[in-house]
Amino acid sequence: MSTEPTPPTAHPRRPRPTLASLLTDRLGEVGIRSAQILLTLALVSVVVIGLVQLKLVVIPVLIALILAAALSPVIGWLRRRGLSAILATWITLIGGIVVFGGVVTLIVFAVRGQWEELSSSAVEGIDHIADFLQSGSLPISQEQIDGARDALLGFVTSSQFGTGALAGVSAAAEVITGALLAVVVLFFFLKDGDRIWAFFLRPFTGRGLERGRRIGSTAVRTLGGYVRGTAIIAFVDAAGIGIGLAILQVPLALPLAVIVFIGAFIPIVGATVAGILAALVALVANGPVVALIVVAIVIAVNQLEGNFLQPVVQAKSLKLHPLVILVALTAGTILGGIIGAVISVPIAAVAWAILKAWNPPTEAAPPFAEPSPDERTTTTA
Repeated sequence: MSTEPTPPTAHPRRPRPTLASLLTDRLGEVGIRSAQILLTLALVSVVVIGLVQLKLVVIPVLIALILAAALSPVIGWLRRRGLSAILATWITLIGGIVVFGGVVTLIVFAVRGQWEELSSSAVEGIDHIADFLQSGSLPISQEQIDGARDALLGFVTSSQFGTGALAGVSAAAEVITGALLAVVVLFFFLKDGDRIWAFFLRPFTGRGLERGRRIGSTAVRTLGGYVRGTAIIAFVDAAGIGIGLAILQVPLALPLAVIVFIGAFIPIVGATVAGILAALVALVANGPVVALIVVAIVIAVNQLEGNFLQPVVQAKSLKLHPLVILVALTAGTILGGIIGAVISVPIAAVAWAILKAWNPPTEAAPPFAEPSPDERTTTTA
């Protein structure tokens, strides 16, 4: 009988994982998805950086696109009356320049002679509020108020603020160049806008071509509706607040109404700043009671706009959540200054409208259905 020990049974070797198995398991899918997200973010960052570097060209093109969408009904009406494309374009362009130039001239003459008085009244109103806070029951000292004011003035006069919020209007040469470029691009958008978009759609056929046409019409309709609706709302806000200031005999009512009109093109922030400025002027010139009445007028006009006027003038599809508006305003101000803040919200509205119009109305997500007993058995097995 042999006493030699029995050799242990050898365990079979596990097969080495292949590249396909590493990429298709749970961790591999997460890694691939993460790499796709990082690559997308990198591409978006490169595009944004490139657009910022070329903002002297990008911003005039975007402004021309927005104005062309707003003026598209005029072009369509003239061409339906039998005018040629070139004649309708020249009439619309020259008429728009005359109207816009006249409005800007009136605004400049209305504000130019009273701007120093307006700014001094605002500063004096801030001093009144600071005195009230210091003499009240709140534990606020003069040193804290001076520190807050110095910090605000330091930010406004810093190079960061100058290159961020005021970069678009810092040099007269850039403004003139951008304005001329915007006019030239606007002319071609008005004349050949449909042909330009059709040129970009040449590589597409079938459903892709239909989608491209649907996106183009949606973008033009959304941009035009947003600009025209915002202009109407801005005029109503300026008229309502300006009439209220005139009735209360608040000085500088006309310049304040002009500021309200301009500020209405920057949602949320513009109306708030204009209302604060009007209340400060009323506080200095007419006392705290009239200032409170001005605040009540501003709030009432904003509520009337948000609850009644805006749903009628602008379609519901253009309504964006306030958080989306704030994020768009912040991004637009950082990337394009004041002009970026003005055009960021319509761009966000167009992006949201394009996402909703990506699929045709007849294509809807399939309804959720409970699995059949056979499917449950197969899944369990």
